[in-house]
Amino acid sequence: MERKQFAKDLEKRTRKFAVQIIRLSITLPNSPEGMVVRNQITKSGTSIGANYREANRSRSRADFKNKIKICESEASETQYWLEVIIETGWLTWEKIKPEYEECSELLAIFTSIGKKR
Repeated sequence: MERKQFAKDLEKRTRKFAVQIIRLSITLPNSPEGMVVRNQITKSGTSIGANYREANRSRSRADFKNKIKICESEASETQYWLEVIIETGWLTWEKIKPEYEECSELLAIFTSIGKKR
């Protein structure tokens, strides 16, 4: 796949993931603890795509690599919050599985991109 098309497709994919995370976060409890986790996962889950878009518009190779590392970090954090949600019993594995698997794939992609450049 051509690099430009890959980048465009990955931007769409990360935006779709952001929407999935927002929709998932809405289902979390309205308790003080639930609101903290809702805020955290929404920030990290939506940040992946925003930082990837910025990476694609970076001014230098170093700037690109830095933004990709941020994407990797945010994907890892999102995965952490998904695990917390499961362990608290707020949502079941079956409910979170699609987001968790997509997050794992995004993390692998950004880890790979970060190592290549």
